Amino acid sequence: MNIALYKSRLLRFQSLIALFILCLGLSILSDKFLTVSNLWNVMRQISVNICISTGMTLIVLTAGIDLSVGSVLALCGAITAGLLKNGIEIPSNNLYIGFTILGAVLAGVLTGSALGAFSGFTITRFKVPPFVATLAMLTVARGLTMLWTQGFPISGLGDKFLYFGTGWFLGIPVPVWISGIIVAVALFVTNKTRLGRYIYAIGGNESAAKLSGINVNKVKIIVYTIAGALAGIGGLLVTSRLDSAQPNAGISYELDSIAAVVIGGTSLSGGRGSILGTVQGAIIIGVLNNGLVLLNVSPFWQQVVKGLVILLAVIIDKSNSKND
Repeated sequence: MNIALYKSRLLRFQSLIALFILCLGLSILSDKFLTVSNLWNVMRQISVNICISTGMTLIVLTAGIDLSVGSVLALCGAITAGLLKNGIEIPSNNLYIGFTILGAVLAGVLTGSALGAFSGFTITRFKVPPFVATLAMLTVARGLTMLWTQGFPISGLGDKFLYFGTGWFLGIPVPVWISGIIVAVALFVTNKTRLGRYIYAIGGNESAAKLSGINVNKVKIIVYTIAGALAGIGGLLVTSRLDSAQPNAGISYELDSIAAVVIGGTSLSGGRGSILGTVQGAIIIGVLNNGLVLLNVSPFWQQVVKGLVILLAVIIDKSNSKND
């Protein structure tokens, strides 16, 4: 009885234990890790993953997956940058439409929402597996990014726009504020609203959810739309921080996002997990990435390490599912 209780507590705090061990090891191996500037840099980098991982968590809770978030992030960032710097020209009508910062940002986020909604519609209307539908969207969004940018970065976006990615407010980086607000809203939605209860119900047992009167298709479309919008916000932060929309931005971001979700304890089978767990997972991935850079580990080996971490997290998730 006591063994089962201890095991339950260990599983509950496994992410925090892993984070503590990781931070302890890196602080011993590198004297730069625990510096204030480095820790703020880690938090700023983690903010992007927290944004997209929050949306990924909602999707995984419904037993889905989204492989397109990295490409959607790149497209939304490129659209935001392109509209802000160049606007829209229609030579045939001798017309030029300029965009304010707010207008360009909204256009980018709405683009992400639209792509997410399309993925959700494809999955629900045509019964395409989420893996296949979002893999297709990954390719489509990356292709649209290349078409929009013509393969060249869009730079020189202005100091006011840079504030989103590099600014400070009350002594805390603006990206941390943005990701914190997103997490707070997501916590409220998942814990206090009908939509949150529906998300968990669908992931737990979709057939039972349908029989209880839940509009499963509508909820899934909403979830994928939210995830697309959050990928758009991630694109805003990346573009602002770099002062440039890169055509190849967001590559492998979906892997970091899925890793954060799984490491945070959200089951890939759906119905079990939390936003706070994902935040812990995102911090672990961010600290791991930062530590590997500080230790001068080859980028190729960094990919190997992250892949093994994801595999280990999935194995632990499957093991926990069998024991439940």
